[in-house]
Amino acid sequence: MGSADIVPGVSGGTIALITGIYGHLVESISKIRFAFLKPLFKGDFNGFLTELFEEIDFKFFIPLILGIGVAFLTLAKVVTYCMEAHTALTYAFFLGLIIASAVILFKKLNEINIKNILFALLGAVLTFIFVSLNPIAANHSLIVIFISGMIAICAMILPGISGSFLLLLLGQYKYMLNALHQLHIVDIIVFVVGAVIGILGFSKILNYLLKNHEKVTMAFLIGVMLGSLKVPSVEIINSAGLSFAGLFPCLIVAIIGFAIIIILETRFDYID
Repeated sequence: MGSADIVPGVSGGTIALITGIYGHLVESISKIRFAFLKPLFKGDFNGFLTELFEEIDFKFFIPLILGIGVAFLTLAKVVTYCMEAHTALTYAFFLGLIIASAVILFKKLNEINIKNILFALLGAVLTFIFVSLNPIAANHSLIVIFISGMIAICAMILPGISGSFLLLLLGQYKYMLNALHQLHIVDIIVFVVGAVIGILGFSKILNYLLKNHEKVTMAFLIGVMLGSLKVPSVEIINSAGLSFAGLFPCLIVAIIGFAIIIILETRFDYID
């Protein structure tokens, strides 16, 4: 997830879906309500620990957060290098991942009706328009970084919508990538605090939709993922051109990415 979230146009939520942790991720985050702080304010430390471990799934979050953190710190340069040195092939691989993820979601839909089709089209159109926007100019003050963290994290848990692409639109992508490279601690902490606040609120909405309106939510997410295909497609064409010699290797890499995800589907549990 951390590696995917570094790349504009690729969603960490897509990777969560592929590896079977998406439903668990959204539900676990939505359950965090900070009720464990009440006993602490009353001086009841044992009660605080009991509530803390009941409310927060540490066995899930600790390895997940460590994995994302390690990816951010170690793979940022690798992913950046691949995007610059092998742009077309890198985005072709991500194209295959996204298409395979949409196929996986489609298999979970179980039924096709007018409502699901309309929500899928809505998701595709809105996402296509969104990814067609031009980046805005913005300063890099702590309040802007804080707000950017709040907004970007919401996209990071949505399959098909890239949090890093949101940062690109907000004019913070290169700045935050450089902050990770050079370990600008203050900027990183402010961004993380904004992200935590943003994800706690948004996950509750998403969890409600998945539990009470699962089919239309799935249909909408399928549309979102299909609409987001514009990003890797444009990058591939811009880098490789429209010639057979340029596009054929990209096609092979995209098929490999697609096949890997379909194979992984047999190894992991997915959203019920």
